[in-house]
Amino acid sequence: MKFGIIKERKSPPDRRVVFSPEKLAEAKAQFPQAEFVVESSDIRVFSDDAYRKYGFEITNDVSDCDVLIGVKEVPLEHLIPNKKYFYFSHTIKKQPYNRKLLVDMLNKNIEMYDHETIVKKSNSRLIGFGRYAGLVGAYNGFRALGLRDKLFQLPKVETLADLNEVKAELDKITLPNIKILLTGTGKVAMGAKEILDHLKIKQVSDALYLTSQFTEPVYVMADVMEYAKRSDGKVGDKWEFYKDPSGYQSNFMPYAKETDYFIAGHFYGNNAPFLFTREDAKQPDFRINLVADISCDIDGPVASTIRPSTIADPFYGYDPHSETEVAFDADEAITMMAVDNLPCELPKDASEGFGDMFLEHVIPAFFNDDKSGILKRARITTEDGKLTERFKYLQDYVDVG
Repeated sequence: MKFGIIKERKSPPDRRVVFSPEKLAEAKAQFPQAEFVVESSDIRVFSDDAYRKYGFEITNDVSDCDVLIGVKEVPLEHLIPNKKYFYFSHTIKKQPYNRKLLVDMLNKNIEMYDHETIVKKSNSRLIGFGRYAGLVGAYNGFRALGLRDKLFQLPKVETLADLNEVKAELDKITLPNIKILLTGTGKVAMGAKEILDHLKIKQVSDALYLTSQFTEPVYVMADVMEYAKRSDGKVGDKWEFYKDPSGYQSNFMPYAKETDYFIAGHFYGNNAPFLFTREDAKQPDFRINLVADISCDIDGPVASTIRPSTIADPFYGYDPHSETEVAFDADEAITMMAVDNLPCELPKDASEGFGDMFLEHVIPAFFNDDKSGILKRARITTEDGKLTERFKYLQDYVDVG
């Protein structure tokens, strides 16, 4: 079986790759029956020569490969019919901007495996860039704090070589006495926690956080059952919430009254209650003035996230009274960091971490008859141009128009 590492063609350019040269060499050693080639790229964080040094063929034509592996969406004109593809297609939530992509893959008899759909039997994801989104998002929030309040100047992550340099920059700053709320318990939240712990910020319990003031920076990690509650007043259940959150309402305001910097690292599901609304943000005791919205759901659970921001221009302000965008450092504004492609700022580390997971969970499935069902669960489309049973819910999305 021949695998091709494809060139990223989406704009703005993404320098990440699924396999670093070292990890690809490890894959080759582990599965000598597999052949790996690399499509030439002038933007990838690892150069063509770096792959050549490990003996890999660099090519401009991957049409003879069986499996094509990338990171972001492939432009329609570059999709090769009758192939297996792995990348983030951003179609499984019926995203309107990528409907044509899914239709085109069906028309070209492409077997699509989305990185998001590579899951355990329990449906929890096996691979992703979540940790790196959390790391960069939390750092960017502190960078905004330093710039806005003229406390310190942190460089952009994209100007630093790797995570070690990111942490070295954090070692140079002194934080004011602030209270930080981090929502979530998954890979994104754990990445953000890694930054908070590196800064030696004290973690406190929910009870202490909500009732006490401190003489040093502190943070709390709030899981969904802390910031959401059952509407009928009964005791909530996390798994019930994940299955059907419609019987729940927000319990976020007690945190909003005690928080200076909010890091949104949670997963937001359909029909779940908003954390805070535009009306909530108008309340005089609403204290949050800085948000790193790593989840980045626009006009969603974090009311101040009115648009995504960019790596080039990561910050903006939200005026809760006028409900409009203002300068990130405007008086009484909530300073927003809502970059929706954060791992792109740390392409080397993100690629290395992703490759570890892909080699552990995905490549073996091609050579062990998919004994764990990884490929079966992940496959969205079939070789004869149909949706798989697991993704039949996308049929009306495909048929629109």
